[in-house]
This record gives sequence, structure tokens and C-alpha cells, in this order.
Amino acid sequence: MKRKTMIMDANNIKRAVARITYEILERNKGTEDLCIVGIFSRGVALAERIASKIYELENEKIPCGALDITAYRDDRKPAETADRTLIDFDVTNKTIVIVDDVFYTGRSTRAAIDAIMERGRPRSIQLAVLVDRGHRELPIRPDYVGKNLPTSREESVKVFVNEIDGSDSVAIYSDYTEETVK
Repeated sequence: MKRKTMIMDANNIKRAVARITYEILERNKGTEDLCIVGIFSRGVALAERIASKIYELENEKIPCGALDITAYRDDRKPAETADRTLIDFDVTNKTIVIVDDVFYTGRSTRAAIDAIMERGRPRSIQLAVLVDRGHRELPIRPDYVGKNLPTSREESVKVFVNEIDGSDSVAIYSDYTEETVK
């Protein structure tokens, strides 16, 4: 049986996205040559929220894309599905902010970097994540984090976004049995 612990609600997520957006704008001194790219699927929804918040704050519409990293994963067999990537802008000499929902081992980020680099040579690549749960296997660290959440490997972190799931929340699921308590 799985036990669920709610970590973030819709308001916590909204505040985290706003904070990440402010940090992106501050670090990059505005929006010049800034592009946002979300990793499918929930990273795309978060990337669109960041791009929307940037427009609200700066009155600048920045390029926002969606990245399918399936073909670039080294830990999963590629699916037989079509590439859903939608990046309709040139990444060359741009500052690319990759957005993901949960940062775990770093493998998704490595795959995303490979996918971006195949499309051109950005000036820089930054990483924004809603949740950093630790357990890195690669020397990759997010630049922007909504919430640091220490977890065990037996736990899983699930992000739910309104655009896909009908509501916003973050929860930890863990194996829970009566014998675990003893």
C-alpha cells in the first residue's frame, strides 16, 4: 500500500513559480536572449507558467518550447512514439532555461542538455526545477529550485499540475505497511 504526504498545494506551487521567475530575471538581468524550455510533460506546464509570469512582470513575450527527451535517455528504452518536441526558435547564442518538475538523479537533465545541444549551441543552459529531491548520480545541480525535499530512494515524488491532472499539488508516496511501522 502507498502512503501519500502532501508537500505543496496550489498556493505553494504558485509562490514557487513566482520566486523562480524573479530569480531567473534577476540572474539574467532581464529577458534579452532568454528562452524557456519545459521537459514533457509537467515541466512544459511549469515552463509555460514561468513564461507567462515573465510576460506579466516585464511585458516581454519570450520564446517557450516543449522538449521530449525520450530518445536521449540512457536509462530507459526509447519508446516507439513520435518526438513531441516543439521548439520553434533558434537556441544558438541564447540563454536556455530548462524546466522540469522533479530533479532526482540528473539523468533527465543530461538528456535534455543533449537534446538542446543537437539543435544548436546556446550561450548558456540553466536548470529550474519545482522540486529537488536529491540522490544525484551525475554532477548536475539546478540553478533555480522551488523546494528542496530530502527523500529516501524508496519514496517517490509526484507533481500534479492543473493543465494535466486537474489540480496543482506535490506529494510524496512511500511504501507503507504495518510491518514497516514495527
